[in-house]
Amino acid sequence: MACMLTFIEQRNGAIRKASLEALSEAKRLAGASGWKVCAVLVGHGVADKAAGLGAYGASSVYVADEERLGRYSAEGYAAAVKAAVEKCQPEAVLMAGTIMGRDLSGRLAARLGVGVLADVTKLELEGGRLVAVRPVYSGKAMATVDGGAGKPTIVTLRPNVFPAAAGEGTATVEPLGPITGDIRAVVKELLAKEGGEIDVAEADIIVSGGRGIKGPENFALIKQLADALGGAVGASRAAVDAGWIEHDHQVGQTGKVVSPSLYVACGISGAIQHLAGMSSSKLIVAVNKDPEAPIFKVADYGIVGDLFQVLPVLVEEVKKLKAEA
Repeated sequence: MACMLTFIEQRNGAIRKASLEALSEAKRLAGASGWKVCAVLVGHGVADKAAGLGAYGASSVYVADEERLGRYSAEGYAAAVKAAVEKCQPEAVLMAGTIMGRDLSGRLAARLGVGVLADVTKLELEGGRLVAVRPVYSGKAMATVDGGAGKPTIVTLRPNVFPAAAGEGTATVEPLGPITGDIRAVVKELLAKEGGEIDVAEADIIVSGGRGIKGPENFALIKQLADALGGAVGASRAAVDAGWIEHDHQVGQTGKVVSPSLYVACGISGAIQHLAGMSSSKLIVAVNKDPEAPIFKVADYGIVGDLFQVLPVLVEEVKKLKAEA
């Protein structure tokens, strides 16, 4: 039976939501074709997470559980996923289009001698071949592409585009043997920022600030609204280049491409480079004092006004709604 394999990304033993989205999409595609859905989980002390992936569609999960795989290793993880590919001989390998997924997909493709369909926003099976839709030219056009003749087809899916649909079921677990070869580059330590901020690439709600916030101290307003909504803090390139906030918050062509359910743009004019990174958001709200700002052309709702007056009101109203819920 043909198989579809999904790489499951974890951080500190916690399964990433973006990987559950990819696994759910594999289940949807396989259901129409009768293919089997498998998954591969790599890490250390993660074996107990494998069976639960059955709720998202996996019938079997290959587990590479070793101490040296506790932190992401490009060589080690590529070797482990390649071993899973050799076990199940899949027609396709799906993974989330996260930083890890983008790195791993290319390395795996090089080892297998196949190509990658990257940053996919729609995926279908046509005549037994995967056909994907992905943005090109900074999101100004959509391209329809297929995986070609090489197997397996490797696909990275844009986070927050595909739903993670949980159901019932338990997967069978099959341990992979120790990976062969040396891991030449080893991550010894990860230094995380305090506060545990949500990564904008995977956040369902993002509140972003731009040049209009006038200084780094005013990102406190952006964070207040983001916290009230339960979302992440984003930024335009202008704010990042000015040194007001770190680059990992940057949304746009030279930052992170996002597809949240709600994107609130505060003091952002809407340059094409920024729009390329957030125009696929499901609902866009813009706050800007310039009624001619380009951001209003893509916004579902716009507020023309001084953000220093608008944001405190929004924060209070959000808190009131949550208190009443």
